[in-house]
Amino acid sequence: MTDRLYIDVHILQTVPPANLNRDDNGNPKEAYFGGKRRSRVSSQAWKRATRMHFAETHDPQDLATRTKRISARLAEGITSRTAVTAEDAQRIADALIKSTGISAGKKEGDTAYLLFYGRRQLDGIVDLVADTATDLAALDAKGLDEAVKALPVKEQLQSGHPADVALFGRMVADIPSLNVDAATQVAHAISTHAAELEFDYYTAVDDENSADETGAGMIGTIGFNSATLYRYATVGLHQLRDNLGDDKAAIDAVDLFVDSFARSMPTGYGNSFAHRTRPSLVAVVIRTDQPVNLVSAYENAVPARHGIVAESARRLATEFSTATDQWGDEPLYVGICHTLGADTDEIGQQLAKAFGANRTFAALRDGLRASLTERVNGN
Repeated sequence: MTDRLYIDVHILQTVPPANLNRDDNGNPKEAYFGGKRRSRVSSQAWKRATRMHFAETHDPQDLATRTKRISARLAEGITSRTAVTAEDAQRIADALIKSTGISAGKKEGDTAYLLFYGRRQLDGIVDLVADTATDLAALDAKGLDEAVKALPVKEQLQSGHPADVALFGRMVADIPSLNVDAATQVAHAISTHAAELEFDYYTAVDDENSADETGAGMIGTIGFNSATLYRYATVGLHQLRDNLGDDKAAIDAVDLFVDSFARSMPTGYGNSFAHRTRPSLVAVVIRTDQPVNLVSAYENAVPARHGIVAESARRLATEFSTATDQWGDEPLYVGICHTLGADTDEIGQQLAKAFGANRTFAALRDGLRASLTERVNGN
């Protein structure tokens, strides 16, 4: 497959009072759009939530981790596979990481930056020294550095990427050969309507107060807002195929992303607000020209009255239909799952005209997979 193929994901999701993603003052992040203040959740926050959701359906060992402590994790792997001491395993691990050119951090054993790598990739590095670890441990520092120089340590990090590294990419500024171009772009989620910051003033009572003691043991405030959010992401299947080297693995990764992106939620102040909801609408579109974010549907803020999510859905349908008609870029596949009424209702009819008949989320994913499979097989 050499042609470009983009999978756009459009989501409308209503969130009750919450502080999903806070700024430097501890308040929910915001943005001005169309001259109105909007609730905002950063792309980084939702990408992390999506990655964390991957582990709910996949063995974490088949996924990636992002950490400065790669040397410590490598030492643990060496210790578990060989007879060397923990101290010698750490020496070997440090030498292996040093051989790649990855910059050391200020704290002993840390790298200078977070490194995103697959756990299986780290297992591959352990394999390189599993049979010779005892001999390596007997060398002095200079001898150990020389001994591991010839090992293909960097190559282990350049291939066999797990789905999350292939989707979200990796950047190592001082070693471009370790970079992985991201196949996924995620937009900052914003409210379709104007949103105002509010504050919850709370108190906590000391349970051990005596009968004559009054007043709160703790007083504080938490900023919050509530919003119907428009969320958008796009996946380039062609880039995903290049990163993974296999068509089926790429299609599996798209399905994994769509499932987890739709189901995930940032956890900020989760215990305080219990804000977990499911989307009211998920639409997927396969395109061959370019990704298309439909946020312009909300440049004029939806009025704050009854039916914000329904009006947001209507505008999304109109924006999609108008853009498709005006630009003439008929998508390869369009599918929708929503909870906004039957296809015989007014809103259901508008959504069906734009995105096709309503279906379950499982059927939406099945249709997406079938369409992608047909395309990559050249049918």
